[in-house]
Amino acid sequence: MGLRGYLALWCALFGTVALVGYVRSLAGVTAAQRAVRVPGRIERVREPRHGSSQRDGIPVVVSFQDPSTGEEFTVTNDRDHGERIAVAWTGRDIGVHYPPGRPHAYRFTGDLEAAPRGLGWPNFAVFLIYVGLVVFAAIDRGWPWALVGFGLPWTLSGLWYVPQNARAVRRRIAALTSQPPVPGRVVAVLTDTSTDSEGVTFLSHMPVIAFTTHTGTAVTAYCTEDLPDPAHSHGRDVMIHYDPDDPALFTPDLAAQDRSRLFDLTCGTVALLLGAAATVAGVVLL
Repeated sequence: MGLRGYLALWCALFGTVALVGYVRSLAGVTAAQRAVRVPGRIERVREPRHGSSQRDGIPVVVSFQDPSTGEEFTVTNDRDHGERIAVAWTGRDIGVHYPPGRPHAYRFTGDLEAAPRGLGWPNFAVFLIYVGLVVFAAIDRGWPWALVGFGLPWTLSGLWYVPQNARAVRRRIAALTSQPPVPGRVVAVLTDTSTDSEGVTFLSHMPVIAFTTHTGTAVTAYCTEDLPDPAHSHGRDVMIHYDPDDPALFTPDLAAQDRSRLFDLTCGTVALLLGAAATVAGVVLL
């Protein structure tokens, strides 16, 4: 079988996967679409134990109602139940989803509005078809086609991403600086151990911060960034800047947010320029 035959087989295989996936999505029968999605409410929050694992999330008690029966459920996140809850306060809304008729198989999600359509695998299959076409063009007609094939979509995605990201970062900084900060405290540092393929052991540390908003909401949250020397931060007092509309967006270091903003903008711009340069070079060399 020649190169064209392999390409045809490749496209037929992943084209079938994509077609079946899109048809199932249009029919509304994917697992993601059939899942029952309901809003849950955090009823109680407990501070994690200092030195415990970060994998379980902030310990919470959540209540939700099964719309098919009207039955109320009160559950916890003490085992693997979907997304890790990294920010919690009493009264916070959180998404819950489960297979039809099986509310005890609940899983948490942080996005209440998202309605998944089960398009992940079909979209990935289309991407693989595109990769196959670019590789075929590069082998059959010359390597500059690889520059064009990969540089053009990279550039288009950069043209969309960089302005979007810049606007999102500006909105985040404006929200964080819209009011005075509040005092917070590192109430625990969670520690996990991992070992790589060569047997080298790594320790990861996750500080947990507790603070109270200006309106009296007590927030407990993982501090994933902007806190220096996290391994030795237990008991440290910090000042917290947060978004008054969503306390899940917070930082103990505004200067670090500014540095991150500049770094993100620089990386996005460099990536965009590299994609554009690859596309232009490919076109010139054809």
